[in-house]
Amino acid sequence: MEQKPNLPNRIGEGGLFAFSGMDGETQSLSGFTATWGAAPYSLLFHTRRRRILLLGVSAETTETVFVTGDACKLRSSAGELDIAYSAWHTLVGRSRIGEPPTLLEEDGTEAEVWSSEVRMTGDEEKQEYIALSVRGERFGLSYGKTAEEAAARALAGLGSDVAMEIKRRLEMYGNIPSVPDANDARLLHKCFSVMKVNTLSAEGAIRHMWSTPDRVPHKDMWLWDTVFHSLAMNELDADVSWQCLQSMLDTARPDGMIVHHVSASGKLSSITQPPILAWGVWSNYLAAPDLAKLRYALPVLERYLEWDMANRDVSGNGLLEWAIEGNVNCRSGESGMDNSSRFDEALQLDAVDFSTFIAFDMACTANIAEKLGLLDKAEYWRAKAKTAADRIKTELWDETDGFYYDKRMDGRFTKVKAVSGFLPLLLEDTPQAHVDRLVDILQHPEHFGTVYPIPSIAVSEPAWGTDMWRGPTWINMNYLIIEGLRLHKRYEEADRLAERTIELVRRYYEKYGVVFEYYDSKDERPPVECDRKGPNRGKYDIRSKVDSIRDYHWTAALTACLILDRYGVRKSGRIASGIPSV
Repeated sequence: MEQKPNLPNRIGEGGLFAFSGMDGETQSLSGFTATWGAAPYSLLFHTRRRRILLLGVSAETTETVFVTGDACKLRSSAGELDIAYSAWHTLVGRSRIGEPPTLLEEDGTEAEVWSSEVRMTGDEEKQEYIALSVRGERFGLSYGKTAEEAAARALAGLGSDVAMEIKRRLEMYGNIPSVPDANDARLLHKCFSVMKVNTLSAEGAIRHMWSTPDRVPHKDMWLWDTVFHSLAMNELDADVSWQCLQSMLDTARPDGMIVHHVSASGKLSSITQPPILAWGVWSNYLAAPDLAKLRYALPVLERYLEWDMANRDVSGNGLLEWAIEGNVNCRSGESGMDNSSRFDEALQLDAVDFSTFIAFDMACTANIAEKLGLLDKAEYWRAKAKTAADRIKTELWDETDGFYYDKRMDGRFTKVKAVSGFLPLLLEDTPQAHVDRLVDILQHPEHFGTVYPIPSIAVSEPAWGTDMWRGPTWINMNYLIIEGLRLHKRYEEADRLAERTIELVRRYYEKYGVVFEYYDSKDERPPVECDRKGPNRGKYDIRSKVDSIRDYHWTAALTACLILDRYGVRKSGRIASGIPSV
């Protein structure tokens, strides 16, 4: 099979390798998801008892022709090695180079002989078995709840047409818009590969397709992540995008709350997350108009907004406060900015981001109601959005510093310069004078004008570092602010930030073969050395500590949006064109 042009061709340690729900049934609870290992051609399977598949290939003599989230071709002078998933439980391959694959327990113990063609590792208590079958050039690796099931699947894999399975896994890439620059095209294909592997089928408590931030370690479905993922999935398959949004909408409690984290097993978290679901639904509608989607979503969105207003405005002043936790490494997981220095005082705050998000989502909800002909509802939510936006502009703007801050309950600004202070750019009637001053501080090298902006807190903040929301650059925040700049016709600044964002993701993809959760805004430390809720331990070991997560879904999705925007080939248009008036 010939290489498809511009497919990703870098294997990165920690890169995801698993069957996608876009191709059929997945079973996330099995843990049969692999990541590429430290040995260049090994796969670590994240079942409850982890296993390792060594592909028997020498790094010194082998090139990666292509590698996606579910298929790979390696080549040497001796021949080729092809692998692909044929089902969620089976990986099939054909090797004409190196030694036959070897299955190991995580401690290095080789799998036991089960039959003449099958090696087996198993755990009867956990009902979890993985079998490797090898016959000449062909091999199959399979998961089963019994040894017999795993062996039967692995043996069946020996008869698979590996080239045909690879062709099936790669069909999606034919739907990706073409871009002229080869480097951008390869990064774009990598981004969609990450999106594909992190999209799963209906399972357990989740009745439709759904998306996860990363198959390892997050595994489950998260609220605002789902929306960011959907923005790019609109470009590839708007129905998949809608199903993922619907899966999140379906988790709403009877009182209207939508929690931030849901497992296929049915486990729910007890906090919420930034309310941007109406934006996701509205954006999906713009990409693929269908009034039935809006009718389904509107009552859920309304109840959720009402819940936020009733339960996250203790002061009753119309500005919302995030829930605060006791964990010093996660003071406000609800905000999505878990360990930001904004929350170091462990106090409830009138939060500029929460207040902006709800004003923005109210305006999106108004658009949805209006499209459905419910003009009274549309007017109600538009008025609510305007009231919230007016409060943000008057009460959270510091004229002295020219910046939006969180405010303590006693009325004092926190004075923590965080990336959240730029989010009022998403509100259409933010005063031009405020926009100008925000742009000034965004570009100022002593605050946010870093090598790769935008730092999650200003470099002038004493707490600045490389630990998650205490300094690193996050692609979702860059994306939101780029859209806000475009809304206010600051196209030059928006384009410059978009270019730097794409360059940042591409640079470290080309070096490490993966896209990362976040990046050092000063670019003094590569993402593999950034801290995450505690110091980086040096050698990467996802089994003992999670650092900047690899093949992170919203980094991939939003980078894809920016690349498509760059060349004007985004099918649904820039989302800024759909930003509602408040």
